[in-house]
Amino acid sequence: MEKKNTVLSLVQPSGNLTIGNYLGAMKNFVDLQDEYDCYFGVADLHSITVPQVPKDLRRRTKEVVALYLAIGLDPEKVSVFVQSHVEEHLKLYWVLNSISYMGQLSRMTQFKDKSQKNEENLNAALFTYPTLMAADILLYNSDYVPVGEDQRQHLELARDLADRFNHRYSDTFQVPEPLIIKSTSKIMSLRNPDAKMSKSDVDVNASIYILDPPEVILKKVKGAVTDSLANFDYNDEQKGLRNLIDIYCAFEKVSPEEVVEKYKGESYAKFKEDLAQIIITEMSQIQEKYNEFISNTQLLDTILENGRDRARNKAYRMIDKVYRKVGFYQLGKK
Repeated sequence: MEKKNTVLSLVQPSGNLTIGNYLGAMKNFVDLQDEYDCYFGVADLHSITVPQVPKDLRRRTKEVVALYLAIGLDPEKVSVFVQSHVEEHLKLYWVLNSISYMGQLSRMTQFKDKSQKNEENLNAALFTYPTLMAADILLYNSDYVPVGEDQRQHLELARDLADRFNHRYSDTFQVPEPLIIKSTSKIMSLRNPDAKMSKSDVDVNASIYILDPPEVILKKVKGAVTDSLANFDYNDEQKGLRNLIDIYCAFEKVSPEEVVEKYKGESYAKFKEDLAQIIITEMSQIQEKYNEFISNTQLLDTILENGRDRARNKAYRMIDKVYRKVGFYQLGKK
C-alpha cells in the first residue's frame, strides 16, 4: 500500500468558531481525509497565551471536537485529538526553543499584534508560541500544512527550524510545504471589510458563528456593511459588497462574475436575504449533527482517546529520534 503524505492542522478553542474558520479551513479538511494521513487537533496549549476562563476553555475544546465531526470528519480515517493530551508537543517545543532565535521570534507579525493588544500580558508563551506551532507541525513529519496568508510566517519558521535542526544534527524532519486552498478568498469582518473575520472580535455582529441560530445569521447579514452606490459589482472600491460576494462564492462554489451577473440590477437587500438563506441552510445541517455529538460525551471521549493514541504513536517515534540526536541519555538505550 502506498504511503500517504501527512497533513496536520490545529484549531484554537479560544472563541466561537466563525464561518471564516469554516470556509477557510475546516470545510476543506473533509476533502483531505481520503487523500492524506490527517491529524486534526484542538490547540488548547496555544490558547492560554492569553487569559482564559478554565470552564469555558474546556467547553470550547469539546465544541471544536463536536464541530470537526459535524462537518464530516471520519474518526476512522483521521486522528482527532487535543493538543495537551499528547505531551510530545511540549517535549519537542523545548528542544526547538534551543535553536529558535530571539530576533526571528520578535519579528513575528502576530506577536507584534497580540502584544499591542495585551500590553499587560506580555508573557513568554506569547513570544515563543510560534516555536510550539513549529513543534506541532514537525512532530508528525508533516508534508503539508493547510494555511491562510496570516499563518505563512509561522510555517516559514517551522521550515527554518527543520532545516536548522537537520543541518546541526543530520536529517530528521520533513521540511513542510504550505497547502493553500485557493478557492476560498479571505473572509472579512461584516462591520469592517478591511479586517479579517475573527472569533475574538469584540463586536459580535462582525462575525457569523457556525452555531448562530437562523434569526441571528439573518440579522447579521442584513446589517453587514455595504455602501450607498446602489451598484452591484465586485471591485476594490466596494469592499463590503465584495466581501459578501466572496462569502456567497465560497458557499455556492461559483465565481464572482456569476454572482454579479445574477444580481445585476437587484437591490442589496435581495442579495443579502438570499445569502443569509444559503448560510442558514448549510449551518443548520452542521448544527443538527453537532447537537448529536455534543450531547454524547462518552462518544467524544472515545474518539479523543483513539485519536490521542494514534497521534502519540507517531509523535513518540519522532521524540525518541530527536532526543537521541541531541544527546539526551535514554534509559535502556546505548
